[in-house]
Amino acid sequence: MVSLYEHAGGDEALHRVEEAFYAKVLADPVLKPLFPERRPHHVEHLTWFTAESFGGPGRFTERLGFPYLIDAHRGLRITDEQRQRFVELYLEAFDEAGLPGDEAFREAVRSHVEFGSHVAMQNSLATTDDELHPLREVPRWTWDEQT
Repeated sequence: MVSLYEHAGGDEALHRVEEAFYAKVLADPVLKPLFPERRPHHVEHLTWFTAESFGGPGRFTERLGFPYLIDAHRGLRITDEQRQRFVELYLEAFDEAGLPGDEAFREAVRSHVEFGSHVAMQNSLATTDDELHPLREVPRWTWDEQT
């Protein structure tokens, strides 16, 4: 079976998504507190994470590691409104970037973003390591679920 990474169009397509998404969150009043300024490598890091999650190269793990992601979210205190808006804008960015629109792919993307947003929110609210989500590696997403 073709991976989500291949079906999406690889790095180039995912980079388009992350560029569109990042522009949206930087301008969004609900998400602005979480994204107060443009960071030079944020789009690249987002692309690496999504690519790896979708079955592509493992650059995120190799170059940054999952603890980087945990640290990036700690203390942000993400609200459910912000989490939902994040998901909404991410799905809009997928559409705007011209990625495949078939239902199976869209459902896989939606479930990936929903899951990730819940993990990020939990980690953002954790005051101790025991309160962190137990996930400690980039999840590999398939057409049906996380593996």
